[in-house]
Amino acid sequence: MNDQKNQNFKVGKLRHDTIKKIIENYISDLEIKDPRVIQGSKIGEDAAVIDMGDKYLISKTDPITFATDAIGYYVVNVNINDVVCMGATPKWFQSTILLPEKGTDNELVESIFKNIHDTCQEFGISVIGGHTEVTSGLKKPIIVGSLLGEVDKDKLVLTSGAKPEDAVILTKGIFIEGTSIIGREKEQTLLKMGFDKHFIDKCKNYLFDPGISVYKEATLANSKFTIHSMHDPTEGGLYCGIAEIGIASNYGVRIDKQNITILPEPLELSRIFHLNPMNTISSGSLLLTINGESSLELLEYFRKNRIICERIGTITHRKNLVVRNQNGKIEPLIYSETDEIIKIFN
Repeated sequence: MNDQKNQNFKVGKLRHDTIKKIIENYISDLEIKDPRVIQGSKIGEDAAVIDMGDKYLISKTDPITFATDAIGYYVVNVNINDVVCMGATPKWFQSTILLPEKGTDNELVESIFKNIHDTCQEFGISVIGGHTEVTSGLKKPIIVGSLLGEVDKDKLVLTSGAKPEDAVILTKGIFIEGTSIIGREKEQTLLKMGFDKHFIDKCKNYLFDPGISVYKEATLANSKFTIHSMHDPTEGGLYCGIAEIGIASNYGVRIDKQNITILPEPLELSRIFHLNPMNTISSGSLLLTINGESSLELLEYFRKNRIICERIGTITHRKNLVVRNQNGKIEPLIYSETDEIIKIFN
């Protein structure tokens, strides 16, 4: 029998149990030595919080490893998403850009930096440094972004802040980033399958519409309402994001599957590539929890601002994750840290 400890990891996030052990064994003792670290490493918390006196500094790092087209736009936005989900304003960006030996030329380098420049300019973010190199062994560019932000202390939002009886709100539907990635990275495959250019272009445009940014909806929500928790489901999709809210808050989550929005293009891509849309990368979706009595007002506010939104569930005292399917049957919510989109690259 193979020793399970020595089995190779799958592509994607490390398993939650592995991350938990790493934090306990190698990170937590270093964090507690500094009282200014308000929030350090924890499953479900996607950025660190440091006390800077009158405000909190939010520190985030996140890579782009799936996409190559418009990679600079992706890397800035996924980092912005995690910062604004803490209630903060994104301020200072850096990146480490690793480029493959084959195919790296002035055009590629210029396009990456233009993407980064234009996106940071749009959100009023300063680019303050970074590192760029051509790296042996790579087949495509990889960018690791790092973003700092600021938040007033009374406006900080943590994933762990979810409370029992909170409404769970989802904006814009699911499988948004995954749809853009497939449209951009698998265009020739889609053409060979018989899809027309209009469909493919629409998939590509999911990058911008509905869009992978949650800046607008996170900022609107936190400026007007008392939001208990915000989280953007990235790798592992919606169900992994829901699980991370449950783990971080130490409560359960009950989801009504029939209320989850999935637009026509991701639904079709799920069918043809045999992907579970609930477990496919979903940057652009925003999960929020808010007092149940305030949820209707929040939903109305979002809709007035032309943001697709639905209440998809409830935070529960019971520490389990369940989903009510369309037939009314309640089943365990099955999630995976390994994203479904890996299948299209195999």
